[in-house]
Amino acid sequence: MYANHGLAVGEKKDFEVYSCHVSPDGSRLVTAAGDGHVRIWSTEAIYSASDPNCSKPKQLASMSYHSGTIHTVQFSANNRYLASGADDKIVCVYTLDPNPPSHSATFGTNEAPPVENWRIFRRLIGHDNDVQDLGWSYDSSILVSVGLDSKVVIWSGHTFEKLKTLSNHQSHVKGITFDPANKYFATASDDRTIKIFRFTPPAPNATSHDQMNNFQIEATIVSPFASSPLTTYFRRCSWSPEGNHIAAANATNGQVSSVAIIDRGSWGGEINLVGHEGPVEVCAFSPRLYCKDPPGQANQDGRGFSTQHLVTVIACAGQDRALSVWNTSRPNPLINFQDLTAKSISDLAWSPDGRSLFATSLDGNVFAMIFEEGDLGHVVGIEENEKALAKYGAGRRGAGVIEGTDGLILEEKSKAGELKGVEGRMGALMGDSEPKSAQKTNENELVVQGTTISATGPHTANGLPNGRTSDDKPIGQEPQQPQQDMYAAKLERLKQRVTITKDGKKRIAPLLVSASSGMAESSLPRPELMAASASNQGTKNEAPQSILDLSKPFDGLPKGGLSALLLGNKRKAAVLGGDEDEHVEKKLASATRNGTAIPIIMNGVDGLRPPQASDTPRDIQPTPDFLRPAVLSPNITVSQVRLAVPKVRSHVVRNCEGNRDSSVGGLQTNGTNGVARGGEDLIFEARNPTGPSATGRPADRDPARIAVIRRGQTVWQDFLPRSVMLTTGNQNFWSAATEDGSVYVWTPAGRRLLNAMVLDAQPVILDCKGWWLLCISAVGMCHVWNVKTLSAPHPSVSLGPILDIAIHSMQSHPTIAPAVTSARLNSQGNMIVTLSNGDGYTYVPSMFVWQRLSEVWWAVGSQYWNTTDSSVGNLQSFSGSSKAGDVSQNEMSMANISAGIIPHLERSTTNETLVRGRAYVLQRLIKSLLSREGFEGFESCVSIGHLENRVAAAMQLGAKAEFRLYLYMYAKRLGSEGLKGKVDELLKGLLGSIFEAVEGSKDLDELQEKQGSGGWEDKGEYLCGWKRQELLKGVVLILGKHRDLQRITVPYSNLLNAMDEDAGDDAAMVS
Repeated sequence: MYANHGLAVGEKKDFEVYSCHVSPDGSRLVTAAGDGHVRIWSTEAIYSASDPNCSKPKQLASMSYHSGTIHTVQFSANNRYLASGADDKIVCVYTLDPNPPSHSATFGTNEAPPVENWRIFRRLIGHDNDVQDLGWSYDSSILVSVGLDSKVVIWSGHTFEKLKTLSNHQSHVKGITFDPANKYFATASDDRTIKIFRFTPPAPNATSHDQMNNFQIEATIVSPFASSPLTTYFRRCSWSPEGNHIAAANATNGQVSSVAIIDRGSWGGEINLVGHEGPVEVCAFSPRLYCKDPPGQANQDGRGFSTQHLVTVIACAGQDRALSVWNTSRPNPLINFQDLTAKSISDLAWSPDGRSLFATSLDGNVFAMIFEEGDLGHVVGIEENEKALAKYGAGRRGAGVIEGTDGLILEEKSKAGELKGVEGRMGALMGDSEPKSAQKTNENELVVQGTTISATGPHTANGLPNGRTSDDKPIGQEPQQPQQDMYAAKLERLKQRVTITKDGKKRIAPLLVSASSGMAESSLPRPELMAASASNQGTKNEAPQSILDLSKPFDGLPKGGLSALLLGNKRKAAVLGGDEDEHVEKKLASATRNGTAIPIIMNGVDGLRPPQASDTPRDIQPTPDFLRPAVLSPNITVSQVRLAVPKVRSHVVRNCEGNRDSSVGGLQTNGTNGVARGGEDLIFEARNPTGPSATGRPADRDPARIAVIRRGQTVWQDFLPRSVMLTTGNQNFWSAATEDGSVYVWTPAGRRLLNAMVLDAQPVILDCKGWWLLCISAVGMCHVWNVKTLSAPHPSVSLGPILDIAIHSMQSHPTIAPAVTSARLNSQGNMIVTLSNGDGYTYVPSMFVWQRLSEVWWAVGSQYWNTTDSSVGNLQSFSGSSKAGDVSQNEMSMANISAGIIPHLERSTTNETLVRGRAYVLQRLIKSLLSREGFEGFESCVSIGHLENRVAAAMQLGAKAEFRLYLYMYAKRLGSEGLKGKVDELLKGLLGSIFEAVEGSKDLDELQEKQGSGGWEDKGEYLCGWKRQELLKGVVLILGKHRDLQRITVPYSNLLNAMDEDAGDDAAMVS
């Protein structure tokens, strides 16, 4: 026992306590009793009652504005008001005055002086008899009171005007409960029914006339109460926190008292809580959900929700003076208190955290029960309640209440920045982009729609200020002549063209101006989306240039990609015709046991088989386009990965970018990247021997001739003993691969840079980018070298993992793997590989593993899969000082590292799967999942996962521009979903240690060298090339408009001082 209303005023009489309730913040307990007082207690003092050193006041305030017994009391959900109802037919509404109390204690009593100043706010008169119970909606928009006059009175929660009176019950109404989804409320009456009313939350300025069609009866529940006794003082029912059930007091199961559990929607149920010996007067669901095991990362999904089975907890009490606590996973009560009080228990109230339960009794006592962790289960986050209520259309999250001026200022900044971004995009869509409508004349003037705006003021198109004529021009300045329209005369003649009708009348033929090419410009808006950096390039380059930090496509791959074959570990001899009993395997095994020579066998597609002699061709054979197939390495016979080997051609030609053309004279370079010294084209040519050897011996072969040609003149040449299969090169080096698996490298002047590098099989792909050289062999081994430092960033790695070899490794027959459609390098030497199944991969040298950056799963399920979006597809350099011709292929700026790779991979996925219809089955699967129970948030989860995949890929590749873009898109989605856990984690990751000195890195250049190598936990000041503080500021401004997240974002905003300065372009909003 904690308190007694009689002892509180120094009287020996025990006044019955009829009601109690805990404030939404859990700091106050309010009770109502027969002494006509509403008392507010400190829950902190209650929890510390066993501590003898606790000196905090127990009672905070006491109000006695009623003239009779107070039957019910309850705080509003917004914690702003307190309402009470009594037998004087009045409902009183109280509010907390922040000023201190004006009096010390009530004259003539022994009560303690008040600590809080609660005053009467409204007196609501609308009942004709005692008020038995009341309840607030979960958004505090309405207050509903019920009484012995059989009426249900609905009051506005804003103006406290009576909106409607419902007289559907035929007897005393003794209980009310609200749906946590804010769609229904239920009332219990002595007419042995519970009535469900549907309502729409009224507006703050709503009147009774507006609500005539609101608050309609939805259902009437009769069956559990057919024989319920009429002797109970209350029928206090309760709605479960996830919205699925109603616990109805004073029900019966046969002749036994019980608590009926009513299902939502069907408004019926077969579950009854049986065990109380007398009628149950009050039921109270705990406001939280519980799970069996402690919540943690191990039992949470990607969105932070629990994967465990969640249960609800309900407490029941009544005239038998017993208190029982149940949960939905057990048929028996968890706790059962017998003879807890001397008289009936009148009310129950849970604390908001679900760990404390308060009970009041007609013997005048108030009891507090505090449960240890795990007694009832483990409490899960309030987000689980919101998730469960979302399927009923609850919109509680997102409304939010501004908790301070800092949150309001941050919200205004966030909305202003977002509006600025929208206006900029709309201006671009409406043809107001600067390169078209604002042409740059000099560094201080812009011509906008015929008017020049300069530092001195607006000018007209002829260069003069407004209001001045050519006579007022400055001395020494000649007036500019207007440019003559070459089509003006022709247009004038067409306008005056006269035609004669059939009746001899002359008519001027109408001219369709839009059909006259070049004579008129359409007034329709031009949808030109220009990148932000395009304005710095003047009018010479109006279209945005897409920057792709990848080597030029290798055109040696066949149509559809380089075929791949996977061989399992289990191989057996092929079944020959008439040899179903596997005699071939027995003959081979016996020959080996007898010590004879092991016969030759071939590892064919169908298995192991003896070689067969081929017929010698005697007729004239047509000359093929190639010389012959390459001589295969013996390593292919034991490798589990086999790639198609290109045939030996007589003439292999490359320019310095790696592009091939059939004729040497037709080769041209593409921009500045293909220009060598003096701007002259360089051709790398390999000629293989086509005729018989000069010695006449079939075993001998003439050498292959290597030459570099400039404008038809040989710059240098060399010879190789083997036929050349592949060549590549750029301004830094030339390279050629021969059919024996050797790779040669020359300097631009023709000096051999190193010895021949011998591979394990024939080369099938040879590519270069900057100082990096890539070679992939026929057994799927990828080799990358840095020719400048003569080193490799990682050991040779196999393509097997990305070709799904893990699935097919234990099969006995070969399996066709996805074809390799491209294998390219970026400026950092990272391999980027795309496959015919739409997947895109990169190899991470620091982790020695392949990472999948793009796949058809995101293309089908994500809402952000849009490769034609200019904000994603036309990313440009953020370096304002670099121009189009200043950045060469070999000298990429920090802003352009890995630029455009992620959009390139997603476009490849679209082309290989969606365009060709290969994702049809997966699309049908996704559509079917969206309509199934349990997959309500499937599309949202996949979309967030896609954004997280983009952010991780951009960070791994060091793609500066994409990283910031995808990070802001990700932050905006987290804000709209209200994922507080992920938001908090993201902000902490961005914060890092930006206020700590970087150990061993005092030089900015040294710091920038490390800016792309670290992850979220890196202690450096930079993250993927951006200052952490700049990224954090942008994310905080994006999230600032979400009020439910301001408890997380406002501290970061104050830390960064983002509210006192205009973020401007530092936080480009993404929508």
